[in-house]
Amino acid sequence: MSSHWEDFFASHLPPSDFEDNRTLLKEFCERHNQDNQQIILITSGGTTVPLEHNTVRFVDNFSAGTRGAASAEYFLDHDCVVIFLHRHKSLEPFTRHFTGLQFMDMLELQEDGQNTTITVKPDSVDVVAPILKRYKASHDTGKILYVNFTTLSDYFWLLRAACECLADYGARAILYLAAAVSDFYIPSSEMPTHKMQSEAGAPTISLKLVPKLLAPLVNLWIPQAFVVSFKLETDENLLITKCRDALKKYKHKLVIGNILQTRRNKVVFVSPENSYEISLTREQVLNGMEIESQIVSNVISCHSHFLKTNY
Repeated sequence: MSSHWEDFFASHLPPSDFEDNRTLLKEFCERHNQDNQQIILITSGGTTVPLEHNTVRFVDNFSAGTRGAASAEYFLDHDCVVIFLHRHKSLEPFTRHFTGLQFMDMLELQEDGQNTTITVKPDSVDVVAPILKRYKASHDTGKILYVNFTTLSDYFWLLRAACECLADYGARAILYLAAAVSDFYIPSSEMPTHKMQSEAGAPTISLKLVPKLLAPLVNLWIPQAFVVSFKLETDENLLITKCRDALKKYKHKLVIGNILQTRRNKVVFVSPENSYEISLTREQVLNGMEIESQIVSNVISCHSHFLKTNY
């Protein structure tokens, strides 16, 4: 008898550009599989749940991909190779620092006959230059691969493909599962083909529980990898218990827990052995420090300890 996750793949087609993305993932992983290079698969942003096959309406969540995009930058700063599997149009490393209008206001346009020059305004150079330098360092060396998804189904297919491509890395691979994955979905067989019409009245929609991919991921797809999941709660009294329950159920290496209201400046690391809190002071926040810099440093430290004690 097939499992819930196998049924999901059997009843949902891969995205139209799946084979192209799988080729990109395979080539990227093969190119960087050398020496003791650490490679990080970061998932980021939310997944949509379509309500129609020809999708006009869908269920979404509030995730903008802030944690994943920031973390990608800090992993690159630690000389890691990064696969950034992210929601289409969610925040991305480096560009996340600028909104469209804000960036346009930093530029100057000079026109001299047929020659047009665009420069960064002098008072913006100190803002743009360090971010551009970090961007060039990672992109010119080909150390980051961007792959995007939109729907829950897209995400499932691409996550499995990425795991398959990373399998040869064994324990050197870190899976940093920061995407906000939908908990409920409408099976493909139960969705209407076309846009639901309001004239027919309010529809009755029956949602099903999304299969948890941590189980096949940890046990089948990439069993040697250092797998990190995230747990978001609104009740602090439940957080540690929920994190430990996830570790016990899925047998992965680390859960990073956070409370909705304080997620920008405080998280808790929960492993099978212990738990500890990481937080920023008010002064650190005012000075522009991001909690992701501390999260990434600690994940790399935990992974190094894992490699020394298990391999």
